[in-house]
Amino acid sequence: MTRYGYTLMTEQSGPREIVRYAAAAERAGFDFEVMSDHYSPWLAEQGHAAYAWSMLGAVSQVTEQVELMTYVTAPILRYHPAVVAQKAATMGVLSEGRFTLGLGAGENLNEHVVGRGWPPVNVRHEMLHEAIQIITSLFDGGYVNFAGSHYRVDSAKVWDLPEQRVPIGVAVSGDQSISTFAPLADHLIAVEPDQDLVTTWDQAVGGSDSR
Repeated sequence: MTRYGYTLMTEQSGPREIVRYAAAAERAGFDFEVMSDHYSPWLAEQGHAAYAWSMLGAVSQVTEQVELMTYVTAPILRYHPAVVAQKAATMGVLSEGRFTLGLGAGENLNEHVVGRGWPPVNVRHEMLHEAIQIITSLFDGGYVNFAGSHYRVDSAKVWDLPEQRVPIGVAVSGDQSISTFAPLADHLIAVEPDQDLVTTWDQAVGGSDSR
């Protein structure tokens, strides 16, 4: 069955407007809402780039049924994956199980602001792979220690986990990213309706769900 979603474009509207649009979209009958997570707008003329996670928290309280998702968050430079796990779990609690954590390898536009340079795509994929491992472990509960090539985690624990585990979606664009991330994720995220991506994803995970 086809489901229809509404994109909350944080680059085009201020935070108060975004929250109002989210409530209106639910009333209009949309099934899910996704929100961009940017530090900068695509164009200066757009004029907005408020903090997505504050807006998501507000949206969770003015909606009741519509599903919510980041579209997408990059847990590699601007955010440490342990902090992303905490934010996502909090959203899971606030939304009462309506939140999906959408992840991706990011864009220089948003990630350069922390002054760590912009790694090549293969390095970003390595970082995202480690990040998803950390987030998944924290979603499991208990204390997590991790020592990888890109991240270290020291006795981290997410204290407020939702009753329903937060699903993870990963943005992919081809065979390499699918083979890397399909085994780690619950959902596929794509920017275009490419049947080949879906078919390859389903093959990689044995026919699991994708959106």
